Amino acid sequence: MKTPPAARDLAIGVAVVIMLSRFAPDPFAWPVAVFLLAATAIGALQVFADGSPAAEAAGVPIESVVLPGVAAAGGTLVIRMVPVGIELAAAIVVVGLILVMTIGTEARLVRSSGPPSSADRTAVAILLLVAGFLAFAGIADLLPGVAEGIGGEAATDTDPVVLVSLAGLDAVVGTLLGYRAGALRSSSLRDVSAFAIGAGMVMAIGGLALHSIELPRLIGPAMLVLVFFLWDAIHGGQPARRRDNRRLWETAVLVVVAVAVVAWSFGLRT
Repeated sequence: MKTPPAARDLAIGVAVVIMLSRFAPDPFAWPVAVFLLAATAIGALQVFADGSPAAEAAGVPIESVVLPGVAAAGGTLVIRMVPVGIELAAAIVVVGLILVMTIGTEARLVRSSGPPSSADRTAVAILLLVAGFLAFAGIADLLPGVAEGIGGEAATDTDPVVLVSLAGLDAVVGTLLGYRAGALRSSSLRDVSAFAIGAGMVMAIGGLALHSIELPRLIGPAMLVLVFFLWDAIHGGQPARRRDNRRLWETAVLVVVAVAVVAWSFGLRT
């Protein structure tokens, strides 16, 4: 199935707003990112409902709007890393193509009469990693002292408030991505929510841990994406009973690791 024209129109409109937001002061990037996340999700919801009579009657799965929203917010944040000029024009084209692919892929899944095929699952998984990288890289770049600290001694001087913000924002992105990934293989709200929360915790822990390690600027976000991929792969083939048995101890381990990483991160700054 081809990408609906409405999906391309929405992607172009969002890309134009992202381009214009590049010329606003850095503090405006956060509210614009939140606005575009919500606006893109609502716009995608309308596009999906209009493009599928079945969806208009039965409703659009809420998880289908997560990926376009995260891609739009991530594009808004990461575009500020690109200098104004021909590089910005090229970056906007790339972000626009990513938006077209995310919205178009989800639109085709909503219109499909059966469960997602293996190719569909692979396409969504790849787009989740791309959108996650945009968001993680943009967050690290805009938070003061985070990008500068990666690979240098400034990492030990990062404001604790910034560290909390880094962990919180990475957790939000991880939770959203985890919800979409979990919904690909389960219709149980309990299972999907548990996976999403676990992914958010892992991203928060990973964000803090990687910030304390000397890494080149974009390697940290790339490593976070790899951690999300591994987390998804580990849980992808688990039977329901096994998931239930492991959920409790996994949560306990994550809490212990989180406490250790937080203590380590703040201990480096004393």
